[in-house]
Amino acid sequence: MAKFSKADHVEWSSGLCDCFEDTKTCCYGFWCCPCLACTVSGRFQENSCLPLCDIFSPAIMASCGIPLCVPPAAFGLRVAVRHRYKIKGNLCKDICASCFCAWCSWCQMHRELRARDKTPVTVNVTPVVNLQPAPVMMMMMNPAPVVNQTLTLS
Repeated sequence: MAKFSKADHVEWSSGLCDCFEDTKTCCYGFWCCPCLACTVSGRFQENSCLPLCDIFSPAIMASCGIPLCVPPAAFGLRVAVRHRYKIKGNLCKDICASCFCAWCSWCQMHRELRARDKTPVTVNVTPVVNLQPAPVMMMMMNPAPVVNQTLTLS
């Protein structure tokens, strides 16, 4: 069984309520949180419509008599972001953020993904050796003699 060290885990690049660090994201989340949620889901390479589960699933579950308190997409995506980028935290904090600060949670995930996109990526390039031979020009060995003929018109 593999052992994971919590020592190499990092903090979120911004706090849950640090909306004023990025006012564009804050306004986007405030005025159209479902759009921001779909953007975050798409940037994380998940289905862009995944956050719509948070809108429809409580009504569907309630109609079956099952109360649903935790928004599944916000919670699941938050846990996935935290695990992929090795961010400190736990499920209890993720549940609280997803339930009680949904807008702030989506904004924080958006800021995190934007911060991760800005980090430089190191690419190791190895020189490529071209083994293709140089092109050879073809020439005729015995060209046909050129005959000089003049045509006179009368």
